[in-house]
Amino acid sequence: MRAVEGFAEALIVFTLLGELLLVLANVFARVYLQRSFLWSDEAARLSLSILAFIGGAVAYRRRDHTVVRVLLDRAAPALERACLVLADIIVLFVVGLVGFTSLQFIASSWGERTPVLQLPAALIALPLPVGMALLALFAFDNLVRHSRRIAWTVGVIFVAVMAALTATRTYWLPYLGVDAAIIVALSLFFTAIFAGVPVGFVLILATAAYLWAADAGPFVILSQTMVNGTGNFILLAIPFFILAGLIMERGGISVRLVRFIHTLVGHWRGGLLQVTVASMYVVSGLSGSKPADVAAVGTVMRDQLRERHGAAEGAAVLAAAAIMGETVPPSIAMLIVGSITSVSVGAMFIGGLLPAALMALCLMMLIYSRARRVGTPREPRASWSQMTRAGLGGILFGVATPTEVAAFAVLYGLALAILLYREMNLAALARTILDTTALTGVLLFIFAAASGFSWTLTVAYLPQRLVALLHTIGGSTEIFMVGSILLLVIVGVLLEGLPSLNVVAPLLIPIAGRLGLSEMHYALVLIIAMGIGGFMPLAGVGFYVCCAIMRCDVERASRAMLPYLIVVLLGLLLVAYLPWVALALPRYFGFRV
Repeated sequence: MRAVEGFAEALIVFTLLGELLLVLANVFARVYLQRSFLWSDEAARLSLSILAFIGGAVAYRRRDHTVVRVLLDRAAPALERACLVLADIIVLFVVGLVGFTSLQFIASSWGERTPVLQLPAALIALPLPVGMALLALFAFDNLVRHSRRIAWTVGVIFVAVMAALTATRTYWLPYLGVDAAIIVALSLFFTAIFAGVPVGFVLILATAAYLWAADAGPFVILSQTMVNGTGNFILLAIPFFILAGLIMERGGISVRLVRFIHTLVGHWRGGLLQVTVASMYVVSGLSGSKPADVAAVGTVMRDQLRERHGAAEGAAVLAAAAIMGETVPPSIAMLIVGSITSVSVGAMFIGGLLPAALMALCLMMLIYSRARRVGTPREPRASWSQMTRAGLGGILFGVATPTEVAAFAVLYGLALAILLYREMNLAALARTILDTTALTGVLLFIFAAASGFSWTLTVAYLPQRLVALLHTIGGSTEIFMVGSILLLVIVGVLLEGLPSLNVVAPLLIPIAGRLGLSEMHYALVLIIAMGIGGFMPLAGVGFYVCCAIMRCDVERASRAMLPYLIVVLLGLLLVAYLPWVALALPRYFGFRV
């Protein structure tokens, strides 16, 4: 098993590094040689496929896949163990189904050729069966590690239930009415989610259930939609931005940046909390990865925050500021929305700055008023010499992140972390690259699985039904906006953020356009609402991350979070009902929004 893991890890690491070098070489060739590598798009699709499916398998082995543990953490130990066994059995079932259909898909498309290199187009799909084989091996190994009695019991019950449902399908399916297939798919989706099955596999399972119940098409659609879901070139920005963010976090750049911000706003009332908000705004634009953002700021400021304001207050402000930073470029959420809808990523990058600044201002005003009311003493203002030293270390050597090209952001971070600050050696760099590929594997695997689930919802006419529902309540844009925010907050809690955008954004954004709303503005509202769900007290996984970083009790942090959560919601409503906040900058720079 160690040899298999080592091979898979080496493959995805070399894939990421190879694609990074190819992107940099392509930029160099275009700028200095006035030519481009026309085949780079085909290489990118293959790289994304490897990172999604083989990287997804490595992430599963590392237990990095997104799991909803709301009910598992409250279940009895015996029930929790049974659910964990059931999750591995369902994963084994799903990957077996996808692996079999992927071979059919490859065989049927082998005769097609890529436009430039004239290679079999099915090569791009080849990592899918390899990844499914690895996942099956890892899932089987997990089952072997469980109690044999529990594994056999749950396995036999699962097989019996599946056999009974299949044998009696013609009897019970008609009782569900004309919407039987989508009812089966959604019921299975929520049941599996709360049973602790990783989100990506739940999405595949629900898609397969719809195909089975509705006879909507052959099961090979599963493989086809998954491969197509990773074929967008823009998705390459995700691993590059994650790698850049982790390098900057672990290479000492984020530490210097936070220290510089401390010299600027640390003397304001609520000083360290103000520094936390301002740092999250800037660091969010530095990495694009929310876990990296929270870790970068939280680990630097934890001890001072615990001493001056308490761990619970620090965790609450950290979570609220992380929500605010969802629309600071280069946000992975914006990259994902741009790749699955017609909304311009460039317009979102520019348009997201003011909404985040507005929400940051709301948070800082709340911090100021509370600190003034309780009489919190101010810290002394930093001297000009302190500002200059921190600024030279932070601005000249680490603040100006070249976000235009994610690959150059990686080089920039490497140059600072290894050559200038010397806080990252080759071993640390290797661990950082492997962590990047695992996180990328989770995101891209969910993205691929969500492509099939989105297809299912479309085939079931869910968008048309949402439009019809809106017409029954008058087609009010105000009601639609409030309903969308509530939906994204709830779904963001259940699916932990980014998967919720994969499922909901392709359905809702076109409807917003038909109602006369700006799709770019509406997309930013969805992204912020998703962030609120991800950092919701007592439910959002992001909130638990903040509590873990601050080493504080979840219940106390939840109470401390309430006023900040109210302010964040008010800030979101301001962004939602004042469209110019999101549209002013994109229009100034010539985007049609």
